[in-house]
Amino acid sequence: QVQLVESGGGLVQPGGSLRLSCAVSGSIVRIYTMGWYRQAPGNQRELVANITSDGSTNYIDSVTGRFTISRDNAKNTVYLQMNSLKPEDTAVYYCNANIRRTWVTVLSPYWGQGTQVTVSS
Repeated sequence: QVQLVESGGGLVQPGGSLRLSCAVSGSIVRIYTMGWYRQAPGNQRELVANITSDGSTNYIDSVTGRFTISRDNAKNTVYLQMNSLKPEDTAVYYCNANIRRTWVTVLSPYWGQGTQVTVSS
């Protein structure tokens, strides 16, 4: 069974920082693109940033220059460093990973349980 376990959310004041982590556990052979999504109340879930297995990154415009995504392939972990946080960053943040469990199974997306990030004074 594959699990994605997130940590690092919480309450922070505007201008503050948080670092989210997401660790993949279970029997797998390879993790491809990993990413972070977020969903605010009343909104659809949106991609925040993603990173390929060779380290290429992609960000939505609203977080470019403030957020940094990275990964440690040896630990099967992806991170999201969030700086200069704004109230509009408030949302539940979800980790996503595209995983192949064996060399004969299809590539499938997996999701974490979500972690709340609240930016408020």
